[in-house]
Amino acid sequence: MADGTKAVVDTSAADAAADEAALAAAIDELGGGKTAPASSADAPSADAPTDSSTDSSTDSAKTPSTASSAADDGKDPDGADAEPAPESSVSEETSEITAPLSVQEIAAELAAGSARKKPAAAPQPAADKRRPTDPQPTVDPRDTATLPRTLPAPMRHSGDKIGNRYLLEECISQTETFSSWRAVDEKLRRAVGVHLMASGHQRARKVLAAAKSAALLGDPRFVQVLDAVQENELVYVVREWLPHASDLARLLANGPMEPHEAYQMVRQVADAVAAAHRRGKAHLRLTPRCVLRTDSGQYRINGIAVDAALRGLPPEDSTEDAQRTDTRAIGALLFAALTHRWPYPEDRYDLRGLPKGLQNAAPDQVRAGVHKGLSELAARALFDHPPHHAEPITTPEELVRAIAQLPRIRQPEPELPAFPTPPRHNTHALPTAPNPTRVADPAVAPLPPSSRPTAARRTRRRLRRVVKATAWTVALGAIGVASWQFVGSLRNNGQAVATPQTSVSSTAPSSARPTTHTPVPIQIKGAESYNPLGDGPEGTDSVKNAVDGDPNTAWTTGWYVDQLGPKPPALKSGTGLMIDLGSPQPVSSVNVLFKDGEQAAEVRVPNATAAANPTASRPESFTVVAAKKSGVNVDYTLDTPVTTRYLLIWLTSLNKDSDGRYRGHVAEVKVSG
Repeated sequence: MADGTKAVVDTSAADAAADEAALAAAIDELGGGKTAPASSADAPSADAPTDSSTDSSTDSAKTPSTASSAADDGKDPDGADAEPAPESSVSEETSEITAPLSVQEIAAELAAGSARKKPAAAPQPAADKRRPTDPQPTVDPRDTATLPRTLPAPMRHSGDKIGNRYLLEECISQTETFSSWRAVDEKLRRAVGVHLMASGHQRARKVLAAAKSAALLGDPRFVQVLDAVQENELVYVVREWLPHASDLARLLANGPMEPHEAYQMVRQVADAVAAAHRRGKAHLRLTPRCVLRTDSGQYRINGIAVDAALRGLPPEDSTEDAQRTDTRAIGALLFAALTHRWPYPEDRYDLRGLPKGLQNAAPDQVRAGVHKGLSELAARALFDHPPHHAEPITTPEELVRAIAQLPRIRQPEPELPAFPTPPRHNTHALPTAPNPTRVADPAVAPLPPSSRPTAARRTRRRLRRVVKATAWTVALGAIGVASWQFVGSLRNNGQAVATPQTSVSSTAPSSARPTTHTPVPIQIKGAESYNPLGDGPEGTDSVKNAVDGDPNTAWTTGWYVDQLGPKPPALKSGTGLMIDLGSPQPVSSVNVLFKDGEQAAEVRVPNATAAANPTASRPESFTVVAAKKSGVNVDYTLDTPVTTRYLLIWLTSLNKDSDGRYRGHVAEVKVSG
């Protein structure tokens, strides 16, 4: 196979007719060497997929092509070149891998392959060029036309190094044409994801082009593509790795989402996909495995353009088709989040498919209690003919506008635990007096009438209580008046004594205050972003501007759609700037100069457990030493000096920039002891 492929690649498309004839004969001979004999036609091929769900699609796609080849060439149908089978992926164990092909995608790829297949025939004249077999022609179709359409994925093992930089650790997905790995970038010491494919495969150029296009998108709502390289016989794509993120399929494992969670998911995903389409980018394979939720509640989308290129899915013929494909996929995600069912007949992503009788049914018809507005939104985005003659949503931009018109769905209040009501006790009754609220015990004989309290006795008892209360009130009033008069007399005597010695009395209060000292500036050794509630450091390139002594430069955080806060729709409660003093220093005050508007922050110091490695600690491991203040130039004065090496400027409110997004801008930080 390798020798035959190399001969095809090295032969120019402009060769003479004799070279074309020799080339066709070599290909026919090569195909005949790989084809099973006629007696074994009923036996399963080694390259055929083992998934029983694709057997019928494979047979229906291969039979017409084989019959036509036999009729044209006079050869036995079993002797024709076998169509390469679609790859079948292994079971997914993490949320950071490419989702498997659906039945429709496998059938579409097989059908496209059958249409492209060229029967072995007599040599053609030199003017009749061989057509490319790739459904997505590149700049030079003659190059990809001679590449093999199926080439095994490169064999790699844990511990191998790619590009002298990426150390492979764990294979998380393996198909016939590519493999996906969790690796370590030894240069930057971070975890990354790596896709590997043979450079001689027809899809290699499409994968590289898709990866470079995704890298230029630069939207933090998408998992970033970090590198895309062709090196010798290998093509590899390196992407961002989110170790603490969970995909939508895993989030739905225990049941459907609450309406507020489903609303947040579809709103963020639709906003991101619409922004990508405005820049001419489409995902084309948006599945529950591609939508990841981070610890902060932010949704990020994995595999834009790259996922479809790896699977060999052709791009849509027009922009309208691509927009409809992604809109329908978002509708399927919302349908699954609301009903815990996959809106197609087959079972996918650990979700049961819909029976035939419920096709084109809205989510509230599949499961009771579904939010009415979200149900209608999912049906309009998913179906071309929604129920109740509703207008379909065909583009992500229309979906974003429809979501904005929905009434706000509030987060449900947390349920408080039920505590038992404590019994009430009659604290005014004497120990020997019966409790009037107590239920009489039938086993105890009632008191005789002579011993029961009469109305006159009850009246006298109440009168005594009133007299006692009045006496106590009068006594307390007398004591208060006497105390007020006594204090007034002392005040008059003190003024008379202090009058001739005004200088002494004016300086007396100052002697009780602690001795003040002039603040001494402390040199800052370094600063870095502290973002434990997000996906990583923010503004690493500009963090040095916060301590460079120049108020015209500033450290800028990442942007946020909503303001920071403890409750949704805020993504997190805050983000911070860690100040390193080099060694423990007594700190008495901190000055923070913000830029481009008022912002709010507080000053914290790490406690004993977080002092060794504060950047890896949670915000709860820090102690607030200066309460939150807002403004542009804010001074934080500590009640008592604190000896510490690290100071955390914890931002709790950001400035809204001209583009409508929230960002933090710290121009300068000064520390005094």
